[in-house]
Amino acid sequence: MDISILFKMAAIGIIITVICQILKKSDRDDIATLVSIVGLVIVLAVVVGMIGDLFQEIKTIFGLSW
Repeated sequence: MDISILFKMAAIGIIITVICQILKKSDRDDIATLVSIVGLVIVLAVVVGMIGDLFQEIKTIFGLSW
């Protein structure tokens, strides 16, 4: 795992937070909620990909074939 992935996830979180705060200040709470959900889905997609890579690596290390 590379540390840059964690920095990218943190950057996505900071950007989403700033966008949500701006939208909430302009009385766009519904769009702010949608933006936060989209940010969560993006980060979860990255995490699921990393977990898939982890299982593939474990399978390779132990010589398992599922």
